[in-house]
Amino acid sequence: MSDITILTVPVFSALANLAFNLRREVFVIEQKVPPEEELDSEDLTAIHMVAIVDGEVCGTLRILRRPEHYKIGRVAVSQPYRGMGIARALMVKAMEERREECGDRFYLTSQSDKVGFYEKLGFTAFGEEFMDAGIPHLAMKNY
Repeated sequence: MSDITILTVPVFSALANLAFNLRREVFVIEQKVPPEEELDSEDLTAIHMVAIVDGEVCGTLRILRRPEHYKIGRVAVSQPYRGMGIARALMVKAMEERREECGDRFYLTSQSDKVGFYEKLGFTAFGEEFMDAGIPHLAMKNY
């Protein structure tokens, strides 16, 4: 595999559109999330990041600014690229770039079967499991 390039991209850009297509592929097609729940108005103000390998957008996430922390969400990696460190590279870069702004305070909601991945990045689950788009989730934070 070639090097992973991580970029922050404007919401109204060709790369962001490729990220939205990837999210649709992962969440709507693979995981059966209702399409109306996948894209939302928060995408307009979110920070969008993409991972590119061999010229292809193969991973994405978004970051929402909140007064108390940054919320990371919509972490998705294209099926052929899973297990290659794409999601980890995205998460590490996202947190590195925002650390000064938020004092290293990040929050996310993880699909329950992915909690171990986020624990390795310093996140801890809290609260009760809940359903989001028909998928069990847990809230997690790194502070």
